[in-house]
Amino acid sequence: MSSVDVVNENAAASPPVQPGEMKLEAVILPVADVERAKEFYSRLGWRLDAELEVGDDFHLVQYTPPGSGCSIQFGKNLTAAEPGCIGDLHLAVADVVAAREDLAARGVEISEVYHCSNGLGCRYRGIGELLPGSGFDSRESGPDPENSNYNSFASFSDPDGNGWVLQEISERLPGR
Repeated sequence: MSSVDVVNENAAASPPVQPGEMKLEAVILPVADVERAKEFYSRLGWRLDAELEVGDDFHLVQYTPPGSGCSIQFGKNLTAAEPGCIGDLHLAVADVVAAREDLAARGVEISEVYHCSNGLGCRYRGIGELLPGSGFDSRESGPDPENSNYNSFASFSDPDGNGWVLQEISERLPGR
């Protein structure tokens, strides 16, 4: 027996994929508890796009962040990857301070806003754990003092430890 539930509320229309294009459609997140993950991503205010169960052996859930063209999928028997092994998933936001405050108000444990003093960006592993010796371990508290694009962040993880980064981008680089 299978069950399918597809939600189209507020779904943004996107143009079809053109020849030569490749659009990132979905990222699979390994989770240990599907219901716990559903509660977490619902609490973020993300749109539930679809849920499919086939018997007791398969369960797929898809959520999309507001304004995103890419979704996440998680479920039962969807991937052999260990829960929590995905990190550095970047979410572009116009105002990292406001986005961080919104997530904190939704009960999400989230880092303080930080910037990277080296101008190259910071790489981390989970909330607050930088990759030492990577050349990307120059995190400093607060938004970028020069208010430069791509250089102010906040990070959080889902209940399984899959890592997310809010990245402030108010103006894209040329060609993006």
